[in-house]
Amino acid sequence: MTSTGEGPSATGSSSISANTSQISLADQFARSTEEEIQFALDEIRNENDKLDKETAILTKYLKRVDPKDIQTQIKEASPVQQDVVRVHKRRSRSRTGSTERLLKLTTEQKCDIAQREHDELREEINKFKHETEKILDTYRATREEAEIRLAEMKKSSYEFNRDIVLGAKNLRTGRVVAERVTRYFEDKMRSRKALIEKLRLKNSTLKVQKKKLQLQLKQKEEMGEVLHEVDFKQLRIENNQYLEKIDERNQELLKLKHSSGNTLQVLNTYKKKLNNLTMESNRLKLEISQRNELLTKIDKETELVEKEREKAESINANLRRQLQDYIVPEVIDYVQVRADLYELTKTMKTWERKVDIAQMELQKYQKQWLMMREHSRTVNPWATMEQHAAL
Repeated sequence: MTSTGEGPSATGSSSISANTSQISLADQFARSTEEEIQFALDEIRNENDKLDKETAILTKYLKRVDPKDIQTQIKEASPVQQDVVRVHKRRSRSRTGSTERLLKLTTEQKCDIAQREHDELREEINKFKHETEKILDTYRATREEAEIRLAEMKKSSYEFNRDIVLGAKNLRTGRVVAERVTRYFEDKMRSRKALIEKLRLKNSTLKVQKKKLQLQLKQKEEMGEVLHEVDFKQLRIENNQYLEKIDERNQELLKLKHSSGNTLQVLNTYKKKLNNLTMESNRLKLEISQRNELLTKIDKETELVEKEREKAESINANLRRQLQDYIVPEVIDYVQVRADLYELTKTMKTWERKVDIAQMELQKYQKQWLMMREHSRTVNPWATMEQHAAL
């Protein structure tokens, strides 16, 4: 922050510099184009936004800081707080004076204020989280209690319907027996009393534990082992650091899970490929065995064909030798042989006709013999019997 003087000479010089700056800006805008003016306007807007944010942060800081504390701690305060005091003083002077000088903070001071506000905002967020967690815990406990009560009510309703509405009816009159209803409620009351006694004993045990813990806490306070606010802040900072490390480890774990998922997908792809290749290998092995069997069969057939070829070649050689040694007969010999063949064929046909006639005559004589034999059997049966006996 810069120091200012507030005499008449300072006022006159500031008014002259303001007038000259306005004239130079007017001349500059008159010589500039629309694009340059728009660009300068955007820069001014950005600068104004930046100043508005800084002003809001400084205002929040001033509202949070008590002016009395600033006055009492001005000597041992940081440069930021001293500048804040100067800002208050000079703003009060600027209201009474005729001019107002621009007061600026250094970058370190701005960073210090921003860091303080950041820490304060983080504490508020943590406090809000803690409160919301408490509210959520309360709501969870209320919901769990409601669920437990609802389950107990459903169980009680089911048992009442089972034991009283359906099980306590008189089969003859169809009405509910009052004694069983009374006994049911007495059993319920005894179970409730037992539960109350159990909870009372548990409550007394917890009270004893609470007293022990309070006594231990009192002993620690007397021994000076109690944690102070500074220790809690240190623990909170360490807790935040550990939480950041946990977040980093969680991010690394997510990355590792993602890479593991990708690796698993690649592994499954390779497994599928390996399965397909194994099936293809088995198919090829089967096909190779079939081809080998076919090749063995073809080799055997080739050997047989080779033997038949050799046999045919030997026959062909013999036929060629016979063809070379063959002498064509004379025409007269050929004619004579053909005539002899004709005569022999004619004689064969004649004998075939004679054989046919003889067979016909044989069949005729066989029929006559059978007829005569049958006739003789009918005329003299005793003779036939004697013949059979003799035979």
